[in-house]
Amino acid sequence: MNSKNFPLKRLRNPVLSGQTRKKEWRELQLRKLRTLLDEHENDVLKALATDLGKPPTEALFELIAVRQELKLAQKGLVQWMKPRRKEVPLSLKPGEAYIRLEPIGCILIIGPWNYPFSLVFQPLVSALAAGNTAVIKPSENAPKTSALIAKLVREYFEQSVVDVVEGDGNVAEELLKNSFDHVFFTGGGSIGKKVMAAAAKNLTPVTLELGGKSPAIILEGADLKVTAKRLMWGKGLNAGQTCIAPDHLIVQESIREPFLKEIYNARSNFYGANPLASKDLAKIINDYHFKRIITLLERAKQQGQILFGGEVDPSEQRIAPTLISVSNRNDPLMQEELFGPLLPVLNVPNLEEAIAGIQQEPRPLALYLFGGTANDQEILINTTSSGGICFNDVVMQAGIPDLPFGGIGASGMGRYHGIAGFETFSHQKAILKRPFWLDLNFRYPPYKLSASILKQLMK
Repeated sequence: MNSKNFPLKRLRNPVLSGQTRKKEWRELQLRKLRTLLDEHENDVLKALATDLGKPPTEALFELIAVRQELKLAQKGLVQWMKPRRKEVPLSLKPGEAYIRLEPIGCILIIGPWNYPFSLVFQPLVSALAAGNTAVIKPSENAPKTSALIAKLVREYFEQSVVDVVEGDGNVAEELLKNSFDHVFFTGGGSIGKKVMAAAAKNLTPVTLELGGKSPAIILEGADLKVTAKRLMWGKGLNAGQTCIAPDHLIVQESIREPFLKEIYNARSNFYGANPLASKDLAKIINDYHFKRIITLLERAKQQGQILFGGEVDPSEQRIAPTLISVSNRNDPLMQEELFGPLLPVLNVPNLEEAIAGIQQEPRPLALYLFGGTANDQEILINTTSSGGICFNDVVMQAGIPDLPFGGIGASGMGRYHGIAGFETFSHQKAILKRPFWLDLNFRYPPYKLSASILKQLMK
């Protein structure tokens, strides 16, 4: 595509005309999206099964996530749109000060391949609720889902409200040459840097939802059976291709062996003796990522690090959940986000050493702690920095639509979900109204107000 020919003006016009500021317009767009979801659930499930081998239950999670976001936006829209009154200083009374949240324009949403449906439609809910128009660039690595998104959006929305542009990274690069009013990107850090650099040329603000190596700490006091089940589920979900999946485990030495037995049992119970035959295990998205993960797996096999797992089916691009022992943070498995079903296990004597290691690494999108005490939880909150923290569970924090979701540092910038998404895609316009009838001359030259009186007014 040629960026010079992109019809951005067409998508800006509804916003500039004031049409999208109306509650009725926003409610209509949200209803259209709900109808789209209701009428094409099976189509979405089929596309996700083709692209990622997602079992129906996991594919439904994507639809549920969008529906939850939509339900919250429809319920909260009237309240979110209300002007927010602010206190006026004595020196400016009588007067009214308030903030008006207004649309910022046309939003570019660049979607990822791991959750290719939900992670374009969730931010779209926020963008439309805030009165914006949008352009969606789905991931080319999930071609069936991308094609379905394009078809459905064109069927349910006017092109001046939501448009879809399909294609590879070159298409995204061309899109970014346009002066969008906000860019929302979900994906890896290396591409995120390119998106931010391209957006900076037009001074376009960005929201970057990235990832990182999200650790899970397991301490004494954890229910090891439940902990193992939740961790195995979180790592097996979408074959580990989830930005907030537990990337690696940091296990207190005193409970290592009983914990490993429980997580082995959890894998067996979930996926059977032959996980590669399980209908509940998704596949790796493409050959590039399959080979990337296999390279790490083969090295671990050669080093004798495999605790259990390691089964591979190249013809179906499937890899069984695999636990791998690592002795320190210099191991290749501890360098980059794994984004696959490999789960390194690192031993520590206590929470303090676990935190010391975490503090040396880039700030993750999620941080997990199982067991310990209430004091341990407070210590973790106060001594680490991450997009979010979840105690005694994994991934589920993203299922609360009213909790802000977003990273910090290398794991991203900006936030969305619920009112946080509404605010991300809104401009907070500051407004002051004053009458004519009280106009005191002391503000005008020649100034007669003494410094002592001015200082009193500043208190």
